[in-house]
Amino acid sequence: MNSLARIEDKLRQCSKGQRRIANYILHHYDKAAFMTAHKLGETVGVSESTVVRFATSLGYNGYPDMQESLQDLIRNRLTSVQRMEVGSTRFSEQDVARQVLQNDIDMIRQTAELLDSSAFNAAIDAILGAKRLYIVAMRSSAALAQFLGHYLNLIFDSVFVLNAGQSNALFEQCMRIGEHDVVLGISYPRYSRSTLQTMRYAKSKGATVIAITDGLQSPPAAIAHHTLVARGDMNSFVDSLVAPLSVINALLVTLGIRRNQEFVDNFEQLERIWAENATYE
Repeated sequence: MNSLARIEDKLRQCSKGQRRIANYILHHYDKAAFMTAHKLGETVGVSESTVVRFATSLGYNGYPDMQESLQDLIRNRLTSVQRMEVGSTRFSEQDVARQVLQNDIDMIRQTAELLDSSAFNAAIDAILGAKRLYIVAMRSSAALAQFLGHYLNLIFDSVFVLNAGQSNALFEQCMRIGEHDVVLGISYPRYSRSTLQTMRYAKSKGATVIAITDGLQSPPAAIAHHTLVARGDMNSFVDSLVAPLSVINALLVTLGIRRNQEFVDNFEQLERIWAENATYE
């Protein structure tokens, strides 16, 4: 049962103060999910301790547990306008830069704690054994795909970053995917339908599918053979993708170490080409 369903189920048994909390969350879940217990209590006119007791009465370990459940539930529902409204409640106008940086630091810390070494190593082995590598990511996640593809092309021969600008031709780009290939999908709320469709198609063709996403309960994780969880968040209308970028860095460094000699040979050749063509100042 999700958070909102729990609250609706509990509503008739709530005290007067708890009913205020419940009704506010049900009608303003997009804002409530990012409020502290103190702020939520202040907004509805009850004490912080009443808010905490309300969370435990729903079966959560505490208010942070309920808040996280609400956030996971709604991230994929929020429109850009709602994100802007949430951002205005999360960040005060003073020192926004430090608040955003601290939020990104928290995302990386949580990712480090959640990283599954066995899934990470399985993803590395799959990539190293692949005949062809495909990377699919749309919308804001497309920047991560371009970054990953840029460096994978320095290590491997057959790397394809599926073109988000040609969504109608997406399946034409991956029509040759087979059982010896690896497809790496990167997707965050609101999860791109095109990315998920491509991952499903690749799986149906026998390819190994790797997901980089925000949780094991996410739509990409339900499709993938191996899931690398990297926490994502939203800073107002902007997707915070520093944690998945760090996981991508870890993948690239590990692959570089495992393919060290090929990596060195490729870079020696590239350095000659760059020098001959005055690529850098």
